[in-house]
Amino acid sequence: MQLSLLKEHQLLEGIAQNDRKITEQVYRDNYKQVQSWVQARGGSADDGDDVFQEAMTILFQKAQQEGFRLSCKIGTYLVAVSKFIWYNKLQLQNRRPDFMPFDSGEEDANHQYAYQDDIRVQEERELHFEQLNAAMEELGEPCRSLLKAFYNEDKSMQEIASVFGYTNPDNAKTQKYKCLTRLKKLFYAAQVHK
Repeated sequence: MQLSLLKEHQLLEGIAQNDRKITEQVYRDNYKQVQSWVQARGGSADDGDDVFQEAMTILFQKAQQEGFRLSCKIGTYLVAVSKFIWYNKLQLQNRRPDFMPFDSGEEDANHQYAYQDDIRVQEERELHFEQLNAAMEELGEPCRSLLKAFYNEDKSMQEIASVFGYTNPDNAKTQKYKCLTRLKKLFYAAQVHK
């Protein structure tokens, strides 16, 4: 199978298994974008290399975690992580990015820049992933396996009916709906208690 045709979860699996071809492909597909982005914001080529290497390392470490799932493309994730890394480096060096603040165009007392909004969004997304994983764990079996079969493994309702012993795909679909409803309740209950 051509690497360009692999689904995102297959790419992530390849990265987790340290598949060199897949890792090189992900690197080639995303390196230039991150490199250009860092250089456009005051960084050097070496800064771009360092940031991308850190982002790839984070992706590799995350991919090793059993419950880690992406709701976006790997490239989108790498860019978001790279932005986070670069902005943190700028903060640590007491430098500011080469663009204007996001509010009225004037620097405010807290030096709030547009990148902080990106970081906040990424942190919230990461928290939601953690809460969703916790809700999945709390959900229990067979719901957890059924939802993973449908959403992560792309199994059809016919396959799910066969694997889980339902009499037909409609019964499997009904059970999936019930499991999803329970998952949503668990997830939103965690939202209320955070």
